[in-house]
Amino acid sequence: MSTTEPGCLYIVATPIGNLEDITRRAVAVLGEVNAIAAEDTRHSRSLLQHLGINTPLFALHEHNETAAAEKVVARLRSGETVALVSDAGTPLISDPGFILVREARRAGIPVIPVPGASSILAALSCSGLPTDRFIFEGFLPAKAGARLKRLNELAGEQRTQVYFEAPHRIEACLSDMHEAFGAARQAVVARELTKTWETFLTGTLAELLEQVRADANQSRGEIVVVVAGHEKLAEMDAEALHLLDVLLEELPLKQASALAAKFTGLNKKQLYQAGLDRKKETD
Repeated sequence: MSTTEPGCLYIVATPIGNLEDITRRAVAVLGEVNAIAAEDTRHSRSLLQHLGINTPLFALHEHNETAAAEKVVARLRSGETVALVSDAGTPLISDPGFILVREARRAGIPVIPVPGASSILAALSCSGLPTDRFIFEGFLPAKAGARLKRLNELAGEQRTQVYFEAPHRIEACLSDMHEAFGAARQAVVARELTKTWETFLTGTLAELLEQVRADANQSRGEIVVVVAGHEKLAEMDAEALHLLDVLLEELPLKQASALAAKFTGLNKKQLYQAGLDRKKETD
């Protein structure tokens, strides 16, 4: 019995590290389709060889996706079946494929998911942080100024946050998170998921930054960072608010919030806003 249907585009998740993390359905689909569109054909060929699959591969990546998508849609319209894979995990998540899927949908071609491994969900599920509501931010900007600006925009986000980060930028990333979110924000650095050297570092941003600086191995491999969402200050730390109130009796708001941040490890901007709110309440 065939697993695939003619004229369909299959979006197939592949392992993120451990080659055993592929579904039986994914193996069947990859073996039955007429062709496989791959982000890096060399990488995907190794997986197919491991699985004993000889389906023809062709490249579909960020530099050729528009042109390749037209050709794939033409093949699908002729009745062929095509699978899309990325280098690892679920396609389209910080990877090419959006243009192809959009054009296939516009052409009325069925697009069928074949779910499987996802580094986002793997890191989140093992993080110990709330999982009922979360956002995925992908890769932060590479340049320091733009990265810090984006993190400052997210400082008040109350949902758990998930990021990808390049190994050579993980220290700078955690340093900027420390500044934007405050030293006491809980976070997890998940590295090399499902691979031999898989590690989970957990703690405050201050603790994680110290651990990464002390261990060069933490700046290697594939990295997912999971950060706790912002808690409303009144709910998070009554003692911090009391300290802020005491300081405000003697100091201007800017100085009071800076000192409160230094003593508590909380975010200075959030304390400043809390001070503004409290001043309004008493005026």
